Amino acid sequence: MIQYRRNFLPGGTFFFTVPLVDRNSCLLVDQIDALRDATRHTRSSQPFTIDAVVILPDHLHAIMTLPDRDADYSSRWSLIKRRFTDAAMKSGTTVTRRANGQPALWQRRFWEHTIRDEQDFERHVDYIHFNPVRHGSVARVCDWPHSSFHSYVRHGVLPQDWGGDVSQEKGNFGERRW
Repeated sequence: MIQYRRNFLPGGTFFFTVPLVDRNSCLLVDQIDALRDATRHTRSSQPFTIDAVVILPDHLHAIMTLPDRDADYSSRWSLIKRRFTDAAMKSGTTVTRRANGQPALWQRRFWEHTIRDEQDFERHVDYIHFNPVRHGSVARVCDWPHSSFHSYVRHGVLPQDWGGDVSQEKGNFGERRW
């Protein structure tokens, strides 16, 4: 069996990618309120700060900072996933089961990266906010509703037109030419 190595840094800041099993699903945006509730309830019992987040139909990206002397992000994600899954099933969403009978809504693992410094933090915030454009969901960052980008604009950290308008862009953006 593969040994996964995670960096558990008390009080650390981490970037996460957390996907559903069905990468063609729209469940996360269709039931965004259930995801918000699951996150809110988890945060009330096991505090953490969400520094940036984007919810796409089939996965989410987030930057989370843990309290001092606490490095247990895995249990937080486990609770968020479980609470969301329970809410989805209660709403009538059909959820397949694994061989052991457990719901198979989320991929078992998530991708984690420890934020090293301010530049790394800013790079990952930019990645999070631009992700809906990268996936072709919108032409402008400001058009995706399920993103902390809007909070960054309200607090004057980023301008409303940050990221531009990819539908208006022309030219070579580093694509490989064959």
